[in-house]
Amino acid sequence: MTINEIENLEFDYLEIKDYEELFLAMQKAYPDIENPLWEKDKIKKLKKVFNEGQVVIKVNGEIVACALSIIVDYDKYSDNHNFKKITKNYTFDSHTEDGDVLYGIDMFVVPEYRELRLGRRMYDYLKELCEKYNLRGIVAGGRISGYQKYQESVTPKGYIEQVKRKEIDDLILNFHIANDFYPSRILKAYLEGEDARNEYTVLLKWDNIYFEKPTEQVETTKSEVRLGLIQWQMRPYHDLDEVMQQAEFFIDAVSEYRSDFALFPELFNAPLMAKFNHMSEHEAIRQLADYTEEITRRFSELAIAYNINIISGSMPELRDNALYNVGYLCRRDGSLERYEKLHVTPDEARVWGLQGGSQLKTFDTDCGKIGILICYDSEFPELSRLLADEGMDILFVPYLTDTQNGFSRVRHCAQARAIENECYVAIAGSVGNLPNVRNMSIQYAQSMVLTPCDFAFPSNGVKAETTPNTEMILIVDVEIDSLRELHEFGSVRNLKDRRKDMFSLKKVITKN
Repeated sequence: MTINEIENLEFDYLEIKDYEELFLAMQKAYPDIENPLWEKDKIKKLKKVFNEGQVVIKVNGEIVACALSIIVDYDKYSDNHNFKKITKNYTFDSHTEDGDVLYGIDMFVVPEYRELRLGRRMYDYLKELCEKYNLRGIVAGGRISGYQKYQESVTPKGYIEQVKRKEIDDLILNFHIANDFYPSRILKAYLEGEDARNEYTVLLKWDNIYFEKPTEQVETTKSEVRLGLIQWQMRPYHDLDEVMQQAEFFIDAVSEYRSDFALFPELFNAPLMAKFNHMSEHEAIRQLADYTEEITRRFSELAIAYNINIISGSMPELRDNALYNVGYLCRRDGSLERYEKLHVTPDEARVWGLQGGSQLKTFDTDCGKIGILICYDSEFPELSRLLADEGMDILFVPYLTDTQNGFSRVRHCAQARAIENECYVAIAGSVGNLPNVRNMSIQYAQSMVLTPCDFAFPSNGVKAETTPNTEMILIVDVEIDSLRELHEFGSVRNLKDRRKDMFSLKKVITKN
């Protein structure tokens, strides 16, 4: 059968009135089996317990493919089962609406139609069924009858590996691997009457990445997250109240658009150093550190008042007479967590005496796991990779750069972090001039949200961006489910395809 000969292709539920036609299709698909694989009463029972799981494809009105399935409570059976057990002696009484796995009873395509990828169509439908009923995935048994030709020279495990490497052609295994299934276990005598010594079945699984484990707690984690980036204008302020008045203005603005996060830039409060301009640079920034505790307290109050998670950019902080560049995640539930800049630039160390911190971790929020790296830290790929290994979905980078060269380093490294870690990266900086603050005279910034480069995302990896060097806000929606799909089905899979057999990465914390 060629595509040109197809006048009509119909995907539909299996009907009892079509049983004779189904029987003929079974005979063509299983020519070595004398008796019909499924008697009419078995088909009636399957339709009665789970009609949606019994589907056929008709070409020019003729049944040429079929898929049969049930839903089971898989924990009652585990991976070490046989077909008779999983179907409760072929009665299909194992089907339950409270189950968590779609079990494949049978799937076949008449040989002359196998080039039309009808099996893929049926599995696409069954995958959608899994998502509809929030099932963990699909499980099916696939016989590796071709193994008998190789069993004298290779183990079943070795056979599967050679099939994966395309050294051996196995129709059933190849088909399932092409449809994102993976071998889970090798079963002996899976079907009744099989010889356990030389007949093997591979238990094949497909995981539903959208599965959500049922819970009695209210679900608050969001799949669509709205980010509010604040491109902050450096300008003279008389006191802290003026700084926080401007900060609240922006928080109010982004919360009006129902943003889940407000991201401030690195050292956004630097204008307050103007009153200390008579001091040396390193003395002035230590005076600026005196404001950090009060700013954090006010940010936390604003997070609650405006129902938004605030990432406070960064501020200098003194601890045991050592000066660090830190920020705080102020959640809208009132909780606080601290993050630190781990790598300080040569200028920050020489002029201000800043020291690198030692805390690196992800943060749980009502919008999933996030990571925060301050400016220069984004240029070290190990940090964000460690955060990605902990499940980070969004990386926030508050930054401060004086020239376009410095901005370009942060911007392009942030783009690389989005691609290699399959996550969103939001960067926010400050603009404007501070002629009355030494070592802070000019700023250059363009804030933006960066994405991986795959079909579900912008082709250039830029979700949205601000006008350079202009005070403004940027509101951007990001889809967390798109990341889940990328992890499993992306054109490339940077996280999964790492050669962990050749290298490893681990986090070593030397101090608190």
